[in-house]
Amino acid sequence: MGKENMAIKCRIYPTAEQRVLFAKTFGCCRKIYNLMLADKIACYRKTGKALMTTPAQYKEAYPYLKEVDSLALANEQLHLQEAYRNFFRDRRIGFPKFKAKKRDWNSYTTNVVNGNIAVVGKGIKLPKAGIVPAKIHRSAPSGWKLKSVTVSQARDGRYYASLLYEGDMSAVPVDLSGDISHIGLDYKSNGLYMDSLGHLADMPHFYRKSQKKLSREQRRLSRKVRGSKNYEKQRLKVAMVSAHTANQRKDFLHKLSAEITNQYDLVSVETLNLRGIAKWRRLGKATYDNGFGVFCTMLEYKQHKKGHYFMKVGKFFPSSQLCQCGYKNPETKDLQVRIVTCPKCGCTYDRDHNAAINIDKEGLRLLMEAFQAAA
Repeated sequence: MGKENMAIKCRIYPTAEQRVLFAKTFGCCRKIYNLMLADKIACYRKTGKALMTTPAQYKEAYPYLKEVDSLALANEQLHLQEAYRNFFRDRRIGFPKFKAKKRDWNSYTTNVVNGNIAVVGKGIKLPKAGIVPAKIHRSAPSGWKLKSVTVSQARDGRYYASLLYEGDMSAVPVDLSGDISHIGLDYKSNGLYMDSLGHLADMPHFYRKSQKKLSREQRRLSRKVRGSKNYEKQRLKVAMVSAHTANQRKDFLHKLSAEITNQYDLVSVETLNLRGIAKWRRLGKATYDNGFGVFCTMLEYKQHKKGHYFMKVGKFFPSSQLCQCGYKNPETKDLQVRIVTCPKCGCTYDRDHNAAINIDKEGLRLLMEAFQAAA
């Protein structure tokens, strides 16, 4: 078994002094990132060569950089190097941008060195900050080693710590030589998905339910003077409504994906261009409210964690057009046709249920094909 990574994100409750330290660290990380990026750009324009920079060379000119965790600054150097590698690997990703306080996420990452980071009782011990009170809702499996911690502050002002562990995956893959339980999922804009058994996920659409309250808070924010204390208070209220909606959605998707993983050895889905779907016929609100892409990511890692299988069927597979008799019906290319009657066998069916059945069959075929090739 190879090494695996697992992150456990928990909420932390820093004291006033610790919040000041975190704010300094966030700011210094942005500062060092921008300084290194600016020098790299200037050097390349002048000499045409790449410049190697380190946080240590800026500490004399900016003494306040010494007040924060040095490993957090070192990780910013790694992040900048990764951004450069990504840009030269694929120019579509874009050139690294300067970080801004109002635009970028407040966070920093620090590494475990000689026990400087540890989970202690009801808190997390962090460099420079000491023990920060935390809500430790679950622990890592036995034998897993803590590697790093990412401290972040959300838009609503709450603080979180993401603990990254490394260890050996203990899950035994499901034996494919016998019968396995399997299911196919077809995406639905108005219900998240329809499965191959004919069940609709019935997504609650949390954003639509909170839209009235969110609009009211945003109108109040628009009447405040930007930069004032009242503006900041109202901005936090808007952020809290948005965060609550996101947390509701995430909680629903986590529970649903865990339920599916506990029941089925194989889950098959169709790869989709969700951004394209969101732009088509004003489906953006429904598509983003569903969070189907996040749901598939949850399913994939949870299936892998249990030793189960997750198959992605290509987006060009005609899942909606194929009848169970094998006839490819061109009538289903019109997405307004929801109930289809096959001209060959005369069978009448729901297009989404039929697509989910085809996705299930194709996913099972691809899995068995890969299994036989590896045997």
